[in-house]
Amino acid sequence: MTSTITTETSTVSNITQPAITIVVVPRERFSYSQQSLESIYQYTNLPFELVYVDGGSPKYVQQYLNQASEEKGFTLVRTEHFLSPNQARNLGLSYVKTDYVLFIDNDVHVSHGWLQQLWQCAQETDATVVCPLTCIGKPLHQKIHLAGGEARIFTDLKGDKTHRRVHEKHYFVNRAVIDVEEQLHRRSCEFAEFHCMLVKRSVFDQIGVLDEKLLNTREHIDFCLNVSQTGGRIYCEPASVVTYVPDILYRWSDLAFFMLRWSDEWEVKSLKRFRKKWNLDKDKYFKKRYKRLGHRRHHAFLRPLVRKFTFGKTIPWLEKLVIQLERQLNRMLTSRYQRLYGTNTQVQGTQTMSKMPG
Repeated sequence: MTSTITTETSTVSNITQPAITIVVVPRERFSYSQQSLESIYQYTNLPFELVYVDGGSPKYVQQYLNQASEEKGFTLVRTEHFLSPNQARNLGLSYVKTDYVLFIDNDVHVSHGWLQQLWQCAQETDATVVCPLTCIGKPLHQKIHLAGGEARIFTDLKGDKTHRRVHEKHYFVNRAVIDVEEQLHRRSCEFAEFHCMLVKRSVFDQIGVLDEKLLNTREHIDFCLNVSQTGGRIYCEPASVVTYVPDILYRWSDLAFFMLRWSDEWEVKSLKRFRKKWNLDKDKYFKKRYKRLGHRRHHAFLRPLVRKFTFGKTIPWLEKLVIQLERQLNRMLTSRYQRLYGTNTQVQGTQTMSKMPG
């Protein structure tokens, strides 16, 4: 399928270093796009270029981004269909010419000095990847989602059989920042998440682009394992703080993308791809994820919607029935997307030029 891309190419005058391009991609919804982008321009005090990948946003978001790209002078890349996260990142990466690329989702709200702290950490540690202290929800910057973590492949021996497994651990997950702030310090770690991460662009010359067969999960673990195999170093810099802002979904334009983004089919394919790629056993790590298929959709809009009609009461049999119906709808939506766009979407684009004011 060929999609049309329109772009605005940014030009920042009288700037040499640091050389960073911020690549903004859709995570799971579109309705926080304006707040997220405006926080980047409000709280970033380092020079940067910006590439914004707009994967099929609704008309009101498209219009806002078109206007913002003209005013700010950033590169706007649009497809008329939804994109998987790694598709969007690779598309944005193809426009990056700077030494560093900063991947950030379109529902992340940054704080003052966030990029400067990431850059400083990268320079002082020679890190390949640096992630911030990533918080979650509102009030902003108060509840920790990720402060680095551990991710590695290990083997264990049971009887005469060797098993390959993945170990994953998040630091300080769901803790209040104020409760653990004395323990938060720059540290080497084994993985970062794509909510926000600064990356040396040169690492892609060694590992290739991001794996687009990982449609919606484990892509951050896969990337960081590849980085580690090249000898690259990963750091978390908690002096830089951002917040991922999820929400209860009511807009159809958000729901359609969210349902595809977290579809059962995409998750199953991603988990199978990750297992096969790293030759991993189907252990409790994977069984837990198969068991929880669809939980993001059911938590983000289905159960809240049902409880709205039951005046806040939890009726298990009704929720179970609605979930069964939703799974059928989800399969139909995913199948339709597959028929229309397939898995290997070829994109072609045209360019227009604009300059940043001032």
